[in-house]
Amino acid sequence: MRVNRIETLNLTALKLFLKIGLPWICSLAAIFYLGLELGSSSTPPKYSVGEVEEKRKNPQTSSFQPPSRENKLQSLTASSTNSTRFSQKSINNPSLPPNLIRIMEGGDMIESMGAYLDAVRAMDKGNVTEVISAFEALPKGYGRHLEMKLLMRSWSAIDPEAALRYANESLDPKSERRFGISEVLAGWANRDPKGAIEWAKANNSSEKPEDNPLLLGVIKGLAEQNLDSANQIFRNLPQGSARWQASTFLAQKYAEMGFDRAIDWANQFPEEDERMRETILGQMGARLARQDITATAQWVKSMKNDKASLRVMDNLLTQWVTKDATAASQWVDQIAEDDKRYYGMKQLTSRWALSDPIATAEWLNSFPPQLEMDPVVNEFVNRISTRDPEGAAGWALSIVDPKTKEQAVNKAIAAWNRMDPEKAKTWQQNNLPRIK
Repeated sequence: MRVNRIETLNLTALKLFLKIGLPWICSLAAIFYLGLELGSSSTPPKYSVGEVEEKRKNPQTSSFQPPSRENKLQSLTASSTNSTRFSQKSINNPSLPPNLIRIMEGGDMIESMGAYLDAVRAMDKGNVTEVISAFEALPKGYGRHLEMKLLMRSWSAIDPEAALRYANESLDPKSERRFGISEVLAGWANRDPKGAIEWAKANNSSEKPEDNPLLLGVIKGLAEQNLDSANQIFRNLPQGSARWQASTFLAQKYAEMGFDRAIDWANQFPEEDERMRETILGQMGARLARQDITATAQWVKSMKNDKASLRVMDNLLTQWVTKDATAASQWVDQIAEDDKRYYGMKQLTSRWALSDPIATAEWLNSFPPQLEMDPVVNEFVNRISTRDPEGAAGWALSIVDPKTKEQAVNKAIAAWNRMDPEKAKTWQQNNLPRIK
């Protein structure tokens, strides 16, 4: 029995060897053979004991170095202080690392961006020129704005004034210079707001000295750390282009902070420039209406009846009509101020009639003809005349003011004549005497 068991075990071991062991040995042999073949075609450089010791003691003078952040930088840029462009000679230089050659010859976009990010992270006063060279190897224009932003922000932490000189002298004036300067100032303001503000004021070359576009970059940088400090600088800006751009930027930032912060900022917006207040609060209303229609509607009702509140209402109704026009109409009906309510009715009609003219007509039918309703009905006629000129003509007859009625009827008839002149002529014969 023991002999049989041993024979059985031997047979089992043999089967396992044939199934597992033999293939494994063959695989090892194949890998060993391939290694020999590949190794013979790419023999690594040999160094003598003396050379290795010298390279270990003086790593800065040799390419025989362990991987480091500096090596990543070298894998992106050629070490040249006399040129800001990569030359074909440096691309073909056999001493350059293979990944540098691939990137400079137009390697994979993700690989190139990763190497560029490594270079920007490793940027210091000693390798600024090399990082600039990497940036300038990119085609000029809007396509390299992200890389430029990274360069300017990193450089601003090292030497902001040198970065600003470079941006002013070397960047494309049409597509890059303004953006580059703004990013340097934003980065500088993050760390040293006072220094950035002083530089912006001292270097303003605008035709209107009081309108300083450089302060926009400072405001952007401050807003990243302290939005209220950025807002304080904005409030001290005189009227002009810089103030307009800063207000648009801050409206977006406060809207991102949440509804309450946004409304609080908007309610304190300076009133001396009515046109700017109307525009900026209108933009804020559009953003907030996309977030919370009900809260925006409450804000509109709480605002005093001025152009800014009407612009906010316009943008609110634009959003509301696409979601629930009936609810929007009920809200408009409840506005206390007559002028504001009729204005809202006109704006609602203008939008609702495009998507559902039948529902709009049913809503308008709930109001009796009156002089205050003439602009609302006239707007409805304008909207439906090209699609339903007969219906538009009928609505035009309900307008109270004779001059407004005549203009509305003529508009409807003109559209009708293009579609069915005979029927339009018959209608005129039967109805025009009524409006004289």
